[in-house]
Amino acid sequence: MPVEFIGMIGTRPASEIDGPSVSIVGGSVDPAYVKQFARAHEDGGFDRVLVGYGSSGPDGLAVAGSAAAVTDRLGYLIAHRPGFVAPTLAARKFATLDCFAGGRIAVHIITGGADAEQRRDGDWLDHDTRYRRTDEYLDVLTRVWTSERPFDHEGEFYRVAGAFSQVKSPQQPHIPVYFGGASGPAVTVGAKHADCYALWGETLAMVKERIAELYEAAAPFGRRPRISVSFRPIVCATEEKAWERAHDYLERIRAARPDIKPGESARPQAVGSRRLLDIAAQGEVHDKRLWTSIAAATGASGSTTALVGTPEQVVEALLDYYEIGVTTFLIRGFDPLQDAIDYGRDLIPIVRQEIARREKRVAAGSAAGD
Repeated sequence: MPVEFIGMIGTRPASEIDGPSVSIVGGSVDPAYVKQFARAHEDGGFDRVLVGYGSSGPDGLAVAGSAAAVTDRLGYLIAHRPGFVAPTLAARKFATLDCFAGGRIAVHIITGGADAEQRRDGDWLDHDTRYRRTDEYLDVLTRVWTSERPFDHEGEFYRVAGAFSQVKSPQQPHIPVYFGGASGPAVTVGAKHADCYALWGETLAMVKERIAELYEAAAPFGRRPRISVSFRPIVCATEEKAWERAHDYLERIRAARPDIKPGESARPQAVGSRRLLDIAAQGEVHDKRLWTSIAAATGASGSTTALVGTPEQVVEALLDYYEIGVTTFLIRGFDPLQDAIDYGRDLIPIVRQEIARREKRVAAGSAAGD
């Protein structure tokens, strides 16, 4: 099965090793940096880049549109939080951008796991109610994308009459839907709607268990979503140097964030964060080279588990996840631009070559058995 690589672009140079995100003189958007960052991912062989979402950050559609204009092949996975834009309008926004981008747009649905973050944009619904809204939101969104005639909808959160979009995505049947969330309600909604379900970087055993859970939940809907896992690779020419770099990053993060106590969650309502902290509490290194110390140091505020080692060692670790059913890797570094360049040179082509070699071997074995 083909493998997909997703990076992540920001609108200015920033990372956890630089400390908490703060405003900079001139604003938080550096157009030249976005252009350079996007082209580095395209040149490096990434399939897509994630454009993140934050309640005080730049608008993702505008960022993706700007980056798409200076790239030819790279896809854009735009994080989108339901509830702040009507699903009918969001459907037209994404479809319009996808037409201009030539079918390179996907949407990553993030319902939201922190009440404080939601309230900055005026949302006061509780966690489980937000997921019910997301379910209905996606029902309307995808129907607008695919319906050939106006339709009415009346639900718990949305009521529309004669909804229709003249603009349609060049992708069929519609723009791909990626989905993230670790709670029970998230699994229920994501299993119904997701083309690709995104997980954070947990142990092999935990990811395997999550995949089985997702497949079971998706079966009644006739679905089998692809699986994405996120990592922060720390790669050097030797394993010793990779660990030196990893511990340097850790010390810089600890110095910049003295407010975070080890093991204390930065997002206590987010199930995914609590899961990463549970792994970190069990030990610093899991499987071959899954390193959890930065997750502990940051309160698991996001994707913060690393794979540490030489390019060959990190490739081997990624292939272990591929073997249990992971089809997509979202990889980004703590030195974002340089790491994207390094991943494109040292990781992505090797993983693709090894998968192609394995598939060729399996095909030859099948042919011999006929």
